Amino acid sequence: MSRSRWRCAGGALLWLSLVGLGVLVSALLIRTYTLQERRRAGPWQGEGVRGAELGELERGQLIEALRGAIRIPTVSFSEEEQNTTALAEFGEYIRKVFPGVFSSSLIQHEVVAGYSHLFTVRGSDPSLLPYMLLAHSDVVPATSEGWDVPPFSAEEHNGYIYGRGTLDDKSCVIGILQALEFLLKRSYKPRRSFYVGIGHDEEVSGHKGAMKIVAKLQSQGVALAFVLDEGLAVLDRVIQGVRRPIALVGTTEKGSITLKLTVNRAPGHSSMPPPETSIGILAAAVSRLEQNPMPNMFGAGPEGAMFEQLAGEFVFPLNVMMANLWLFSPLISRILELKSSSNAIVRTTTALTLFNAGIKSNVIPPSASATVDFRLHPAQTVQEVLDIVRNTIRDDRVELAVLKAFNPLPVSPYDEGNFGYQVLQRTIHAVFSDAPVAPGVCIGNTDSRHFVNLTNSIYRFTPVVLKPEDMSRIHGLNERIAQEDFERLVQFYYQLIQNSDADKVPTSHRTAHEL
Repeated sequence: MSRSRWRCAGGALLWLSLVGLGVLVSALLIRTYTLQERRRAGPWQGEGVRGAELGELERGQLIEALRGAIRIPTVSFSEEEQNTTALAEFGEYIRKVFPGVFSSSLIQHEVVAGYSHLFTVRGSDPSLLPYMLLAHSDVVPATSEGWDVPPFSAEEHNGYIYGRGTLDDKSCVIGILQALEFLLKRSYKPRRSFYVGIGHDEEVSGHKGAMKIVAKLQSQGVALAFVLDEGLAVLDRVIQGVRRPIALVGTTEKGSITLKLTVNRAPGHSSMPPPETSIGILAAAVSRLEQNPMPNMFGAGPEGAMFEQLAGEFVFPLNVMMANLWLFSPLISRILELKSSSNAIVRTTTALTLFNAGIKSNVIPPSASATVDFRLHPAQTVQEVLDIVRNTIRDDRVELAVLKAFNPLPVSPYDEGNFGYQVLQRTIHAVFSDAPVAPGVCIGNTDSRHFVNLTNSIYRFTPVVLKPEDMSRIHGLNERIAQEDFERLVQFYYQLIQNSDADKVPTSHRTAHEL
């Protein structure tokens, strides 16, 4: 071919490449901004119900109600060991602080399994399916070491209340009951019946509290429109590249496996050691688990929908990438792996939590054991993870024993026709200044997992704003909540209860060209 023809062909290829690139860029931008318009034009238009107008006296009452609850050390150490004296005291405390709730003719109160509480709030329209608000009164242990104030003192500093349970989860317990107390004081009568469940052993499984509440409701043939429990929150600067606070609602939560690894070998004197001891064999096994993380599952669960729905909230060029995960998913998933907090979104996590071996410095140990905690991505099952573990260890000398396991929870619907999700979205928009709402994965486990037989709509959302520095406070040191945040939490439940009185999801206000 002549040189001129080569030039002609090369020019044509370049032109076609530029056209193709232009088409691709146009498609990416069109999808990006089309998604943003769709997010702006959803249902639930209008302001909805108004929040409670609180005087200084009522503001003081709700803060003192929380402080008093924090001072009661309702600690769960294990399934077998709880501070039952404190749990009983907590039951008496809420009776004293919320007299309207306990005396109302609209409300039936029952103590379940000794320390959990079930409230049945009767609505005026029995044709409407009831819903349920969940919270738990127990907390994880805390000692004064490392805290700026004693963890059960409920001290106030610079507008914050400090103490174990301020975020997880006494704020929700007191918030729900306080909102109900305020509504009753204002002569509110609900149309839709609902339940309030307060478990007492959520931190150690919920087997005695939440499960007993579920059994009681099942025996009565109860079906629920939706369940709301603690979980994700309004995140402010927690996700890099997002321009404003965003509200994530947990539509599922991870599964869990507690796995014990054991190696048994003949004991002996340390002066004549074998080539490998039980400790060495086990250490190699757990090292292989740490060095070979579970596969990246980004996009196989609701996390893909979360980033896609929030695409318009990211700065450029992240907004284009999030709106076009069909192209950028591999890159986004690799970026998410870089931080432990976001890595937990994209895969089943592996955490070595206990290691036990040895009886004396000069004795070859007869056995060694380790406990590994796995939190399962919604797209994986217990059996699939166990198969990967066995293939990763590849050593028959390591015995595996499953101490506890359950699969990830089903993904609850988050479409525009789902009543529960849309009620939550409307309330979040009203209370948190139109914060964008998106589905997410709750990486911890809650009492709500026991309610799967009562509804397919289970949501996990704690109505507080969390900043990066707050994330480590949950189950950590210096747990705290701002007084204004707690007041807003009460307002959330106050409005949610009233919004739930609607008989159906309003029709969308979108027009044809917006679709």
